Amino acid sequence: MSATTEPGLLGPQIALFEHALRLHQQHPDSALPRNGKPYPDEDRHRARPSYRRVRDRRLHGADVAVILDEHFSRPDATASELANAFREVYVPIQRNDHIVAAALRADRRRMRQTGRWLVRHGIDRNATTVGLALLAADWAEDDIPLIQTIGLLSDHFGPLTAEALHRRRGGAEALIWLAQRVTSWGRVYVVEALCRQGATSSRAWLLRHACDGDYLNGYFAGEVATTAHLHEAITGTDVDDDLVDHTGRLLRIMADCGGMGMTLEHYPPAPAVMAAHAAHLAQQPPAANRYVDAAIIADYLTTKPPNRYGCTPEQRDHIVQQYLAVLDWPEWRTAVREGHGLNSNFFDWFTRHVAARLRLRAFANQTGGDNR
Repeated sequence: MSATTEPGLLGPQIALFEHALRLHQQHPDSALPRNGKPYPDEDRHRARPSYRRVRDRRLHGADVAVILDEHFSRPDATASELANAFREVYVPIQRNDHIVAAALRADRRRMRQTGRWLVRHGIDRNATTVGLALLAADWAEDDIPLIQTIGLLSDHFGPLTAEALHRRRGGAEALIWLAQRVTSWGRVYVVEALCRQGATSSRAWLLRHACDGDYLNGYFAGEVATTAHLHEAITGTDVDDDLVDHTGRLLRIMADCGGMGMTLEHYPPAPAVMAAHAAHLAQQPPAANRYVDAAIIADYLTTKPPNRYGCTPEQRDHIVQQYLAVLDWPEWRTAVREGHGLNSNFFDWFTRHVAARLRLRAFANQTGGDNR
């Protein structure tokens, strides 16, 4: 696609889709650097006239719907005429009833063509967002590659991309593909969409890969645990290292995500899942990340009342002892001292706080404890 220049703006402008596609070609199996930012319309976006959102949230998107209705009322109007039509209006990035209604009032074939054009050629994020909103009101499977690509710019386009893929046959596979290539808020939108679909086709992935360790995982960790039936999986017979590692990550997140998502206090199987995780941990090869997750879970259990984690005092004490017994094995102490893959600032914090409170022998010299 050739770059275009708009009067009043300096320099060439490329479509946001083209920007996402180029970055994806450079990083085909991972998230885009900085989630694709800055977008090519960054200067344009900052320079746009200021607008105020209508105070009544029920009216958000209504002015977009008016523009769409007027456009679709003219049989000879082309999609390109909408390229700059939304510069001065507030365009919601989430599903919006007014925009959906305008999409459904239009001829379906024309609505899809317009949505595709705006997503594929839009050099302005507002116009591209409206195009994606039109496609999210539809269900055509052949639009999946287009939707996935713009969805790689997930901080902005993640909510509508997740909505659009969720509505389509084959959407679970498309959402997993995207989830493997987005981080931060984009991952929240995509994983939540997978959970809304149920775990029929995505359960194995949700149980092993949904959480990437980002703080925002707290918004969906509890949904993953319940939707994917974590309790049944971790206490079953088909347990592998990826499942055990991800279970540790889920437990660590759910222990301290109050105000974001479900915590262990409100997750009834918490004691059984923690006990099973600790038992499987003892069968795993030692690794620094496994040591740290187990230690942080044990630290949470010992610093707050047991009911905060769905446990009786007896259950809490037993689980903590299970974790500490593994962490005290010589090979596990060696693994965490070597600290492969651990951020140095995090390691310093872990040493001064978690290791000191638990009096972990692997850190006796650093924390001032004995080394019995």
